[in-house]
Amino acid sequence: MTRGKQKIEAQRRNAERNQKQKGSQLEARAVALKANCPICKVQLANAKQLGDHYASKHPKENPPAEAE
Repeated sequence: MTRGKQKIEAQRRNAERNQKQKGSQLEARAVALKANCPICKVQLANAKQLGDHYASKHPKENPPAEAE
């Protein structure tokens, strides 16, 4: 156990170490996901993944144009 100044410094370091990170993973995820499936509302990163999604989940439908 530490006393005095050592204790205060240790508490300060621990408080800095335990602070939450700035920003969130949800915000970063929202920025990265650009394409949306209009049928099931799933978010995808790019048009290629959207095409793959349509091929596997909606085989009877045609994928939307890449203009989105």
